[in-house]
Amino acid sequence: MHQGLLKKVVLPLMSSAAFGLVVYTSIHHLPGVRAADQAAVPGEQASRPSEAAAPRLPAASDTSGRTEGRAAYATDPLFAKVIEKAEKAADSAYKAPAEIPAFMQDLAYQDYQNIRFNPDKSLWKDRNLPFQMMFIPPGLFYQHSVKINIVENGQQKPLSFQREWFSFSDPELEKKVPHDLGYAGFKLTHPINRSDIQDQFMVFAGASYFRAVAAGNAWGISARGIAVNTGLPRGEEFPSFTEYWMEPPAADAKSMTVYALLDGPSISGAYKFVITPGERTVIKVQNVLFPRKDIELLGVAPLTSMYFYGENMTRPTGEWRPEVHDSDGLLIQDRLSGEWLWRPLLNPQTLEMDYFKTDNIGAFGLIQRADDFDEFRDMEAHYEKRPSMMVRPVEGWGKGSIVLTQLPTDNETNDNIVAFWKPGQLVKAGSEFSFAYDVIVGSNDIEDIDTGKARHTFVGDGNRIGGGDTKGAYRFIVDFEGGALSELGSDAKVLSQVSAFNGAELIEHYVQYNPTTKQWRLSILAKPAANQSLNLRAYLKREDDNAALTETWTYRLPWNNTILDNK
Repeated sequence: MHQGLLKKVVLPLMSSAAFGLVVYTSIHHLPGVRAADQAAVPGEQASRPSEAAAPRLPAASDTSGRTEGRAAYATDPLFAKVIEKAEKAADSAYKAPAEIPAFMQDLAYQDYQNIRFNPDKSLWKDRNLPFQMMFIPPGLFYQHSVKINIVENGQQKPLSFQREWFSFSDPELEKKVPHDLGYAGFKLTHPINRSDIQDQFMVFAGASYFRAVAAGNAWGISARGIAVNTGLPRGEEFPSFTEYWMEPPAADAKSMTVYALLDGPSISGAYKFVITPGERTVIKVQNVLFPRKDIELLGVAPLTSMYFYGENMTRPTGEWRPEVHDSDGLLIQDRLSGEWLWRPLLNPQTLEMDYFKTDNIGAFGLIQRADDFDEFRDMEAHYEKRPSMMVRPVEGWGKGSIVLTQLPTDNETNDNIVAFWKPGQLVKAGSEFSFAYDVIVGSNDIEDIDTGKARHTFVGDGNRIGGGDTKGAYRFIVDFEGGALSELGSDAKVLSQVSAFNGAELIEHYVQYNPTTKQWRLSILAKPAANQSLNLRAYLKREDDNAALTETWTYRLPWNNTILDNK
């Protein structure tokens, strides 16, 4: 079971070139206005012939709310210093960080785990400050150290490596560790569950990764400072946070501020994180980015997670647990219309990429809607406690796409899901970009969604008892709950609006109320065109006024799935 921090260091499956993977790409336009006068989408069946097509995004300005440059951050001298350092780095040739000694890189997993930081040595523990820091040793996946600077009373002091802050189960290894090894990263602690315990709630370590939890969560999903060419055949690039700055918190501080310098072969950048832990952990991010090279696929505010299998997939041979995943869906909100889209995740047979085009993104996130122990029954990993993570731009980012990359994995130790925002404009060398956004971490109520949502998605054979009688078809079951659906009686007139694409045949769809679960069930029977993926989109609405009652559920079933017997 992957409960340790090592799981989230790198994404070994990110290079499709390295594994000879075939990439399947699909481009979608996000749902937006549900207007009765829209033209029908080919393959769509409405509950009545006159019903509208699936919703579309309204148009918006290309640069609505975009802050280019660094003028907005001039009031923060320390951030200005980091920005200046990032700009100078971009004007020079990239120089990779010095690697740690080979014997540290070659440590076995358990040998590395047996190097343990002593919590009593936490920075600021002796001053009893509300935020404290624990440190992570380099080794194994962490192949270079980072610089950590403490700024106090206007003075910057580098934090030197203290070997005595760590315990070593192997005394021979301890002797070999150099006194200037440095740190791979750090963990922030603060009382988020009990007032008398310093809980680890955030980690910065490995490339540009950072992880966070809120009260009651277990470790799961990660975020990154930036993503470069994720999923492309040429292979992904992993820029790193190479230097950090932070100031000691005040005695009554509720938030902690961390500054970071990002550097990589194609881009450098300056980051400011204002972190407030609690029932929801909120990370306010500001950055200024300086591309060294033209970048084909820049990923802003990337989120990284794991989806091994779930209720919508065939359970792997020998697995007894019903589901295994850190997240089970991608949630997207259109800023202008306020509408929501839900895409259940997959563990595909081949690398799959989906582009959800939008004129103005309001929010996106990787969500763990499965939050009941019975859905996983794993008493060690406790996947039902894994946090969800939402990104909310402070202002509009203009035209772009949410990119969902899903890679095949044969176990739960690999992160195989990535979601980020891709700018609509070209990312050219010598340019400058700035983004401000909030990352919200916590249980799935961080969605703050006020409409009905898809709680379950099941997929099965459409040519068997309980599924249908059409060879080559698939039965989809989507259970909706919440929002306005909660106020309806069991005899309410609820209709389904369903669209099928890619030449698929939409055979039937209907809605039923389930009194046992108090959910509304949408059942769809659809058949894909030969050797084509099956793309569906659906939502529920009232019969009397066609008002939407739910988010838009969307699904793309790859042609090479394992659900049918003949696959």
